[in-house]
Amino acid sequence: MRTMIRITIPVEAGNKGIADGTLPKIMGNALDRLKPEAAYFFADRGLRTGLLVVDMKDVSDIPSIVEPFFMGLNAAIELIPVMNAEDLKKGLAKAMSAM
Repeated sequence: MRTMIRITIPVEAGNKGIADGTLPKIMGNALDRLKPEAAYFFADRGLRTGLLVVDMKDVSDIPSIVEPFFMGLNAAIELIPVMNAEDLKKGLAKAMSAM
């Protein structure tokens, strides 16, 4: 299932993670492993934030995806099922036939 992962890193943990190399290591490993179809990084409300859009094969993958961010960066994580335009078109066609 296409899933958007929102990663929000507290300032102090992010500063420490940059200084000791943890942040680029954790993020690099996640990008290599998850192979996101999109990845964006920005400051939101003063916090380092990343959005990754990945294909989550199974919900049992959740711990292996989120724990490195929790444990290594004290990050807050949100997992949000998302659709692209093609998915929406297909979903709306199914919805119309169900009515």
